[in-house]
Amino acid sequence: MTCLSIRSCRITLAAAAVFALSGCATTGTTTAVDPNDPWEPANRTTYVINDTLDQAVLKPVSDLYLKLPDGVRKSVRNFFDNAAYPGTALNQLLQGKFKLAMEDSVRFVLNSTLGVAGLFDVSSGLGLERHEEDFGQTLAVWGVGDGNFINYPFFGPNSVRDTPGLVTGAMTNVLTYTPLFPLTVLEIVDTRANLDRAIELRDESAVDPYIFTREAYRQRRNFLVHDGDPPLDDFDDFDEDEDEDEEDGEN
Repeated sequence: MTCLSIRSCRITLAAAAVFALSGCATTGTTTAVDPNDPWEPANRTTYVINDTLDQAVLKPVSDLYLKLPDGVRKSVRNFFDNAAYPGTALNQLLQGKFKLAMEDSVRFVLNSTLGVAGLFDVSSGLGLERHEEDFGQTLAVWGVGDGNFINYPFFGPNSVRDTPGLVTGAMTNVLTYTPLFPLTVLEIVDTRANLDRAIELRDESAVDPYIFTREAYRQRRNFLVHDGDPPLDDFDDFDEDEDEDEEDGEN
C-alpha cells in the first residue's frame, strides 16, 4: 500500500485498527444472501484477507502490548480517544444536540489541558460524561438509511451510510494533522489489544464468524444511533436472524 503523504497514511492506517472487528477465524458455512448484504461473496473474501493480516501481524504485536501495565494502556487509550473527540462535539452540533455539543467541547478542552494532552480523563470526574458520535450517526438522524453492508480491506465492517464517516472522522481527529507516524502505529496496536478478549469470545462461540460480525456491527451501530436505547423490535429482528443463521449452520 502506497501512502501519498503522512496525513493520508495516517488516515489509512488508523482505520486498520478495525481489523479486530472483522474477526479472527475462518468463515463458516455459506448461507442465503442477506438482502442488505448483496455483496456478501466479495465481503467474505475481504474478511479472509483481513483475518490473515490480523493473525500474522496485529495479534502478535497486540499480545506483547497487553503485557504493559493497565495504567499505561489506559492513558494511551485516553489520549487517542481525546484526539478524536472534536468529531463527537461537531456531530452533536450537527444533530441539534446543542447542550451536549457544548459539554463535549468543554470536555475536550479540559482533558487536553488539565489531563495532559488527554492522557488523563479529568472531565469524567467533573461530571462530563464521554459520548460517541460520528458522521454515520448524524446521517441516520437526518433520515439516511444504512444501506448495504460493506467489509473494506483494512477498514473492516462498514455500510454505505457509515462510509463518509471514515473521511470526516479523520478530518476531525487532531492526530491527522500531526506528522508522527509512530502514533498511528501505536493507535492501531492499542485498539487491537483492547478488543482482544471480545474477539476470542466471539471466535469461540460463533457458528459463522462473518455473519456474527456483520450482525454485531449492525446492532452496535443501531445502539449508537439511538443513543443506547434502540427500539425493542430491532433486537427481535436480530434474534430472528441469529436463529436462522444457526439453523443454516446445522444443515
